[in-house]
Amino acid sequence: MPKRVLQGVVVTAGGDKTVIVRVERRVMHPMYKKFIRRSKKYAAHDEENRYSAGDKVTIREARPFSKRKTWEVITDTA
Repeated sequence: MPKRVLQGVVVTAGGDKTVIVRVERRVMHPMYKKFIRRSKKYAAHDEENRYSAGDKVTIREARPFSKRKTWEVITDTA
């Protein structure tokens, strides 16, 4: 089964080898038919501590690195 790939923005890079990435998606409101933004935050593994807050990155599903961290950063989307 292919691994999911998402794009988002790093919001926190405080932990060692960990970044928090906010991924936004647009969904249509069921009654008003207007597009609204929904976001979710993912903890991702950053092996070299390369990324800081504000960087656009691409993350991919991976093996569990810890209790909450099951994603890894694969590239930066500059």
